[in-house]
Amino acid sequence: MPRKNHGQHFLLSAKARSLSLRDVMRMTDDEAITMFRSIRWASTEGEPVCPDCGCLACYEYTSRRIFKCKGCGKQFSMTSGTIFASRKLTIRDYLLAIVIFINAAKGISSLQLARDLGVQYKTAFVLTHKLREAMAAELKGMVLNGTVEVDGCYVGGHVRPANRKEDRVDRRLAENMNGKRKCVVVLRQREGRTLPFALTSEAEGVSMVKNRVAKGTIVHADEAASWDDLHARYEMKRINHQVAYSLDGACTNLAESFFSRLRRAEWGQHHHIGALYLGRYAAEMAWREDHRRQSNGGQVGRLLGLALAQPVSVDWSGYWQRRRA
Repeated sequence: MPRKNHGQHFLLSAKARSLSLRDVMRMTDDEAITMFRSIRWASTEGEPVCPDCGCLACYEYTSRRIFKCKGCGKQFSMTSGTIFASRKLTIRDYLLAIVIFINAAKGISSLQLARDLGVQYKTAFVLTHKLREAMAAELKGMVLNGTVEVDGCYVGGHVRPANRKEDRVDRRLAENMNGKRKCVVVLRQREGRTLPFALTSEAEGVSMVKNRVAKGTIVHADEAASWDDLHARYEMKRINHQVAYSLDGACTNLAESFFSRLRRAEWGQHHHIGALYLGRYAAEMAWREDHRRQSNGGQVGRLLGLALAQPVSVDWSGYWQRRRA
């Protein structure tokens, strides 16, 4: 029998490859700076705008790549007031870092990025978390509607079993856990966006659903008792995974697809995700899942625009100097 042609996967098509490392490495410093300026000041076609007073009357120094506002008299650069403020790397290095970060479909470890860029691990660690912060900013205040799938999965907190069988304990009991286990609850709108939350338990996700899912939405969930409270507010469709993965129109396959990407990022790239940063890693995977049908060049431009629209990071500006845990 002839083989069925199911069509080419988007990531294998030419449309998915609109920007490469080779393109960025062949850029001159002026070309990289022009790209940065066109995204930072898109409304003025790359002409500088004072980040303090918003004045358009600015002039550029000929000896250094900085600007001075004629209104307030303050000096600023193209990264002033953004998460790239007080930068040490060149503009082209930042473009390279973002392209490498985007091209890794399942995420990239800070160690690998540090080797690719030839920088310290600390530099790559902070940079990747700044990019995740920019990704998470796109989801702030978002409310889902239509048809939404909700589910949760537990991440981290592994307790190594004892060597001898008689010394082993039931690691499912709370008294035998180490307190580092967290639950990622995801709300995923069909043909829409993905909202993840890092919580202590799946039951805490009920309040997140009520706050971030509009009334009148059809909500799909599994048979976990924690979702029973949602019946009073939404039209619910429940699926028992011990019976089937999809039955009578009810399923949570989109939510499970997100968890698959998150697990592969944890196992294949990061190997361990600390509970403190789990929410940011989940936001990164949600962003990648939502924009998976966009070309890598479009993703780079989108992420760079988000990063340049973000103010100086409270969490990551001077992170190592403060020796935060």
